[in-house]
Amino acid sequence: MKQCLLVFVAAFLLASTLGAAPPQYDKYGGWSKLKGSKTGFFHTQQIKGRWWLVTPEGNVFISKGVCHISFEEEGGPQAPHVPAPSNWAGTVGQQLREWGFNTVGSWSEQDMYTIGLAYTLILGAAGTARRLATATDGVPDYFSEEFRTSTDRLAQKLCSPRASDPWLLGYFTDNEQAWTSNNLSWGDEPWNLKQSLLETYLKLPPNSAGYQKADEFMKTRGMIKGAITEDDRAGFQELVTAEYAHVCREAIHRYDPNHIILGCRYAGHAPDPVVRGMGPYFDVISFNNYDSRPPVWKLEHLTEVSGKPIMISEFSFKAMDSGLPNTKGAGQPVATQPDRANGFTQYVQDLVAMPSCVGFHWFEYRDEPAAGRRGDGENSNYGLVKIDGAPWEVLTLRMREVNASLETLAVQKQKGR
Repeated sequence: MKQCLLVFVAAFLLASTLGAAPPQYDKYGGWSKLKGSKTGFFHTQQIKGRWWLVTPEGNVFISKGVCHISFEEEGGPQAPHVPAPSNWAGTVGQQLREWGFNTVGSWSEQDMYTIGLAYTLILGAAGTARRLATATDGVPDYFSEEFRTSTDRLAQKLCSPRASDPWLLGYFTDNEQAWTSNNLSWGDEPWNLKQSLLETYLKLPPNSAGYQKADEFMKTRGMIKGAITEDDRAGFQELVTAEYAHVCREAIHRYDPNHIILGCRYAGHAPDPVVRGMGPYFDVISFNNYDSRPPVWKLEHLTEVSGKPIMISEFSFKAMDSGLPNTKGAGQPVATQPDRANGFTQYVQDLVAMPSCVGFHWFEYRDEPAAGRRGDGENSNYGLVKIDGAPWEVLTLRMREVNASLETLAVQKQKGR
């Protein structure tokens, strides 16, 4: 604990010398050399053929975020609870700014929402619906009044108090949901469909809204249960996901009309019918990916299908010289910390070269425990800092250098197209 506190004090003293934001950035982290519309809240805007986020002050913004910012490690079995120092969130915020980050990503402590960094929030609409109702194969009935009611209550609780907060970047509706039977899903709400959404909904009770919608869909197409085609499955998949996205958007904007919707964080798989269904209702299409390079062709296709910009809502690199096992958790480990730094550099430079990418969120702030975190046993070197709070300096110094250059690189790449 003493070592951890010393790390925080050292970081605070370093941060206190930084002063105000660099002159090329506004207080939100927006790049003042390129202007968008000034609305008082974050929004998306296409400028000269490239998509950007735009800050409340009207400056373009690439969301450079970090997920799961917390004082303690991620729930290792031997980890006692240690109260955080009163200034830890502000100190970490200064530290992240020093490294060129401007966004608090998902699953971060609420203390991080008020320290002068843009932040995001996951609504958890589908996860909440599954916990409140009996679902078939883990799939909520998105056509039901019950789903509308639970999503409305959730939005009232989470969105209404934040409607006027200019620091809120936007909302994710859920995390890593499966929309097709061949999806491999992981995360805080993992589930896999045993069959397509059409076949799953036909197993719902006959008096349910979902079953009636599926039955009506079949009759309209002149179908019988034993003769369902892939085209039928895709058509109903689009219908279901459009209903999900529409209900979520309607609920969020009922209580908060000011902030954007950042998508549902696809878990490495985003079928075209699903993206088409959600595209009209989301402002950004979010995608989690742990490849060594971003799947540029797939990300560009997401924008082509949806008409919306994309964000990598999770990515990371882990190294075997960290002393951690790295046996559980997404992504293939690299050998060394310089390899992590090189991986980050190439990954984010590839992203900003795309005219559709508006941001990326690194997973995560602190390393996972060697004994494995509770729930899934992940034990990987994803952190910007070690368990004791000491930074991985090779990585974070590179991030500082690279993050400061990304807006210029994005403009240069756009001019070169």
